[in-house]
Amino acid sequence: MQYNAAIASNPYVVGSFACIGGSLFGLDISSMSGVLSNDAYKATFDNPDPNVQGAIVSAMPAGSLGGALLVSYVADRIGRKKTVILSGIVWVIGSALQCVAVDRGMLIVGRIISGVSVGIASTTIPLYQAEITLPSIRGRLVSIQQWSITWGILIQYFIQFGCSYIRGEASFRIPWGLQAIPAVILSIGMLSFPESPRWLFDHHREAEALTVLADLHGKGNPMDDMVQLEFEQIKEQMYIERTEGAKSYFDLLKPGVLHRVSLGASLQMWSQLSGVNLMMYYVIYVLQGAGLTPRRGNLIADSVQYVLNVAFTVPAILYIDKWGRRPMLLVGTILMAFFLFVVGILQGLFGRWIVLDGARVWVIHGHSSITKGVVVCSYLFVCSFAISMGPVSWTYPAEIFPMRVRAKAIALSTASNWLFNFGIAWAVPPSLSTIAYKTYFMFGAFNLAAFIHIFFMFPETAGRTLEEIEGIFEMGHTYTAWQVDRRAGLRALEQVVELKDKSASAPHPPRFSFDSYGSTSVARHDRHVTDNFGEMKIGVIHEIGP
Repeated sequence: MQYNAAIASNPYVVGSFACIGGSLFGLDISSMSGVLSNDAYKATFDNPDPNVQGAIVSAMPAGSLGGALLVSYVADRIGRKKTVILSGIVWVIGSALQCVAVDRGMLIVGRIISGVSVGIASTTIPLYQAEITLPSIRGRLVSIQQWSITWGILIQYFIQFGCSYIRGEASFRIPWGLQAIPAVILSIGMLSFPESPRWLFDHHREAEALTVLADLHGKGNPMDDMVQLEFEQIKEQMYIERTEGAKSYFDLLKPGVLHRVSLGASLQMWSQLSGVNLMMYYVIYVLQGAGLTPRRGNLIADSVQYVLNVAFTVPAILYIDKWGRRPMLLVGTILMAFFLFVVGILQGLFGRWIVLDGARVWVIHGHSSITKGVVVCSYLFVCSFAISMGPVSWTYPAEIFPMRVRAKAIALSTASNWLFNFGIAWAVPPSLSTIAYKTYFMFGAFNLAAFIHIFFMFPETAGRTLEEIEGIFEMGHTYTAWQVDRRAGLRALEQVVELKDKSASAPHPPRFSFDSYGSTSVARHDRHVTDNFGEMKIGVIHEIGP
């Protein structure tokens, strides 16, 4: 087990470096959005029509779907760390093929390979972060995954914008080649980082797991309260899971687990149905429809949107563990629905069909104030996504699953993201060229449906260890998630040790669930355990039988 202990001791470094993998997704998004109006790109790939362009763009999420499903085996087999390293290697291969592509087929193959890398990275990185970070900052660090995506979009877009002044194929080949650099940094840099302690424990390497936990959360001291709390909770959870037999995909169908699989997969689905990729992949088409038809002006307006995407992810990173997952999702879906409906109404009232560059396009023409209104609402939509659904859609699925199925369940959740990403990436260009402004109403309706689903079925998970989150779901509240208290499930070290001793002496090891404050219980403890960041870890626990 080779890693740098000094690096491991810094929670923000160890929790955020792997997020370079998230930037790969962002690089891909703007690597295509930036060339949609590039004449050299059109000439090289035979002026793709809306359907063909949708196929080219959707090749990446198609590959990502396969990569995400692959993680369910690879991450459990070789470990989280090595899987992240693998994703960087695959990305370099895909980028090289795109850079030298001479026809549509070669470009699509390159994008599929890059997609496999993004699928692996986008699944494994939140899994890795969730398993190595402290509960008090887990949401913040997993959210950096989304921030890195926004940075990838922004950086690649400005590279595309600068290269658009170059004549010929170099205008798009240079950006496609440069995107391999972050992957090289990721794969080499990850060699200095530790493996997930939960994966080590799951593979009967308990001593190594304790050493990693001590370096991560106890400044090298294995007797630190927080280290001992996590170690005992992991041990308890591992014991329960090992007594239940070998891991299997059928475990995902078990009562309690299936419900969580549906939450993780549906949240990733809602993130795609929110309409964000309409605004990311095809922002040039969106602003063209608003009336910004000059190419250079459109590119500048696009860049503002990408800057806002980066900026408004920052508050989410800073406050996700304070605000909580539920409030961010509920407010975000309502705001996104509102702004999409406004764009659709303005487009419907003031737009008309025109022929632009040989294609039939729905455009607002001759209404400068309406054009500005559509652009502003598009920006506000992106801000709403960046501060809510964007970061939470990666954080929530990474923390709600039991250890025995965590890799498989997160892989399935992320696969849902890429399945809907694939469908939307392909469908949006034909949709805009046929039903035009009605496309915005469709995505607005999806956000309203997401709000209803989240309100009734998504309990709060902020501030608990991964093992404590088990207790939240054992409480029930399948359709009454709003009743789950923000402090439900929190436990003290004495509770875990006492229950471990009790479990060892019992003929049938008991299972445990957790109540919110004020519930009747058989054990209460006055002593608190404070983690390294000052968060109180207290709670109530009761036995529910073998």
